[in-house]
Parts: sequence; C-alpha cells; structure tokens
Amino acid sequence: MAAISINVSTVKPLGDRVFVKVNPSEEKTAGGILLPDTAKEKPQVGEVVAVGPGKRNDDGTYSPVEVKVGDKVLYSKYAGTDVKLGGDDYVLLTEKDILAAVA
Repeated sequence: MAAISINVSTVKPLGDRVFVKVNPSEEKTAGGILLPDTAKEKPQVGEVVAVGPGKRNDDGTYSPVEVKVGDKVLYSKYAGTDVKLGGDDYVLLTEKDILAAVA
C-alpha cells in the first residue's frame, strides 16, 4: 500500500464542509491556576483554512459557503471530525455546525 503525505495545503473540503484550525485551549484559569490536560475543555473557536465549493442544489448549481478562508468562527462543541496535522489541531465541519463569525 502506498503512503500519502497529508498537509494543510493538500486538504480540500468537499460540499459545504469547512476545514478549521483550532485555537489552543487555555493553559491556566483567570486566577492563575494551571490546568492539567484532562481538565481543559475542547476549544470552540478557530480560523478557517479551507472551504468547499458549497452545497449542491437540486438543479446542479452550488450555494456558496458563507465563510471564507481567514475568518475566525465559533462552532458547536461536539461538531465535526478532529484531525491532527503537523502538531496542530484541526476540525472538519459542515457549514451548519458553524454558529457565528467572530470579529
């Protein structure tokens, strides 16, 4: 079986999927207490690094995705598929799992 090399530039989401780089979680609380890995919550904010062409309509045309590469987004807590590439965490989401664009 041939091995393939996957990196961020070779990932192209299909349909209405969005590839998001997850922002790192907080290392300590507001009071200065260091959090162990087991106590950290999964981050829900990230930056869009790749976008699919959009959802296909019944007539064969595409409805474009509302977010674009570079947008910071807030997404559902348990949504998507987690992917780790080159030491960074990413999540592959459908457009409906994105809750808001963050300014």
